[in-house]
Amino acid sequence: MQGTSNLLRPGGTRSIKASLLSAFPAFQSPNFRSYFPGQVVSMVGTWIQMVAQGWLVLELTGSAFDVGLAAAASTLPTLFLSLIGGVIVDRYPRRTIILWTQSSSMVLAFILGIFALTGTVTMPIILVLSFLLGCVNAINVPALQAFLSEMVEREHLSSAIALNSAIYNGSRVIGPAIAGVLIAVAGTGAAFMLNGFSFFAVLLSLFMIKVGTRSPSPTESGHPVRAITDGLRYSWHHPLIRTIVIFIAVISIFGWSYVTMLPVVAKRSFNMDATGLGYLYGVSGIGSVIGTVLISMYSRRVDRLVFIAGGTILFALSLIGFTYTLSLPLALFFLFLCGFGLVAAVATMSATIQGTVEDRYRGRVMSLYMMVFMGFMPIGNLQVGWLSEQFGTGPAIRFGCLVTLFAAVVIIFYSRRVRSDYQRYREESKL
Repeated sequence: MQGTSNLLRPGGTRSIKASLLSAFPAFQSPNFRSYFPGQVVSMVGTWIQMVAQGWLVLELTGSAFDVGLAAAASTLPTLFLSLIGGVIVDRYPRRTIILWTQSSSMVLAFILGIFALTGTVTMPIILVLSFLLGCVNAINVPALQAFLSEMVEREHLSSAIALNSAIYNGSRVIGPAIAGVLIAVAGTGAAFMLNGFSFFAVLLSLFMIKVGTRSPSPTESGHPVRAITDGLRYSWHHPLIRTIVIFIAVISIFGWSYVTMLPVVAKRSFNMDATGLGYLYGVSGIGSVIGTVLISMYSRRVDRLVFIAGGTILFALSLIGFTYTLSLPLALFFLFLCGFGLVAAVATMSATIQGTVEDRYRGRVMSLYMMVFMGFMPIGNLQVGWLSEQFGTGPAIRFGCLVTLFAAVVIIFYSRRVRSDYQRYREESKL
């Protein structure tokens, strides 16, 4: 009883607060505390739109390939524009960039909502708006990733990245659940409009954040092509960054693409409506949230290879299990493990890059990382959509899992060599 009473006293409350700050040190920053709730609201809206768009395309065309095509249209610009976005991020105030990109995303969400509500939406309209949103995200995502380093102290950066990933994945629990109900009650147009209004929260949080003014270095102020070349050269010669970028390419093409097929699986394998689809997304999101929490708490104590390779293997094996089961409870359990393993790997890779990159290259390196991660997704979306049409959704997803498993084994096999090369690189950089 005494332990319980201590928690009820003011000192006990402070102890709980201290424990939370110890587990999630990024919250020690007032800027991050302002950023966090606004980004949560905005990302919930983003997931609502993602689910609604996939469902709308499936209703319009009934084609699994078209579902993948619409998803590809929103990520394809990342492949071509991210490197330019990285130069912009390294040259101009990152908060200002994010304010403009978030405002643009809000306008695009409202436009899609109006088309859907008026019943004039078509597949070409969805593709064009998705492509424009992808152009905005090609600048927004690396800017947001780089901006984290301005909001928190360097020693708290891993925690901030994990919590930022928790925002993305936690919204996968709330957003799809809301989307499922909203689509059933009011239709996809209302879901798009709600996403548009959600951007007001993140815009307000950005106005509350106070950061210093960055002055670009002479290298950053040079010719854009030279700046891009310098960033690529730096990334290639950095052993850790090079290895992670190659590995994330495999995950982007052959692992992450399963998400775009969930509407097809929900409808054809489990006879689910939009609400049921929300459950599939949501349970995967719960696993992702738990994964990010563990990363924030144990990133300094556990070898990162455990999270990267181990998380990838857990993800691939669980996803294979998901494709074989027709039992809904078992399918939900496998999706939970998928979310846990995938986010453990991806968030750890992002934190590893952010923790080792020089700040003057941060925008360009993060743009390269996001270009590969998000820009290669269209390849994955198209290949999984095509394979699904030819051989079925299950075999298409399992093929990607096998490739991902092989890549994880290669990472484990070469991990000692990568560590040795990185140590040599650091020593040479000091000379």
